[in-house]
Amino acid sequence: MTTTSEPTALDIVAGADLSGKTCVITGASSGLGRESARALAATGAHVILAARNAEALADTEAWVRAEVADAAVSIVPLDLTSLADVASAAAQISELTPAVHVLMNNAGVMFTPFGRTAEGFETQFGTNHLGHFEFTRLLFPALVAADGARVVNLSSEGHRISDVDFEDPNWESRDYDKFAAYGASKTANVLHAVELDRRLRDSGVRAFAVHPGIVATSLARHMTNDDFASLNKSSASRNPDKPATDFRKQFTTPEHGAATQVWAAVSDELDGQGGVYLSDCRVREAAPYAMDETRALTLWALSEHLCTAAAPRA
Repeated sequence: MTTTSEPTALDIVAGADLSGKTCVITGASSGLGRESARALAATGAHVILAARNAEALADTEAWVRAEVADAAVSIVPLDLTSLADVASAAAQISELTPAVHVLMNNAGVMFTPFGRTAEGFETQFGTNHLGHFEFTRLLFPALVAADGARVVNLSSEGHRISDVDFEDPNWESRDYDKFAAYGASKTANVLHAVELDRRLRDSGVRAFAVHPGIVATSLARHMTNDDFASLNKSSASRNPDKPATDFRKQFTTPEHGAATQVWAAVSDELDGQGGVYLSDCRVREAAPYAMDETRALTLWALSEHLCTAAAPRA
């Protein structure tokens, strides 16, 4: 499998055979999820596309079938801002397949204005972390049944902006900061992978967190020129010994951006590994607080409490 400096997702899966296996991708209706779906379908896997926008989801299904001969594709509606919808999507997936070999938690929002999910969670923490936390938990039986599964959480170098505030994860007693909220949600994605890997590795499930690069997708739709300037300034203050970064000039395309998450899903170079942070198709160092096992356990307990308390009663 190719691991050149700038491979595409399709380059990564060249020669890979996932026939008979099932891959689930959240946020599969556009951008990185759409490119990952095409690449994984090309391996012969059954790819289940999950996303909120039904029309875009149907468009992606048609696109993948047109791009990949004999593609095995299913679609499942999924709105990560509603735990009831998360439960419904997980139940539908369980009806489609007894085992999930790859779960790619790809969906996300970035730098959104203040808002809350159906259960009252802050939008970025609730969507990027808690929705995926609960979705993954509900798919535990299918992941274990795969007898060798991988969970790929899409994080970001944005995790270096901030840690999770365990005392106020949903911004109930602080003035909202969309950058810090995003950073916390991306840190949570890494911590989730660390603890998930610890809990399930003996059952054959390994978990990874991925930085895909700065990708030109609709994820950045809430960003203004002032936002880019703030990010550049923040990056410079955190890395005074490195050349200044202009985030507006660092964008890559989805087909290249999806390479690392697809590599995490299929590469035999990662056999026997888990609970690590990946970027540019390599294992990288994340911020220490994002890899801290004690903090990962604390976040797990908090997430479990929040989701259990808010979950709809049968």
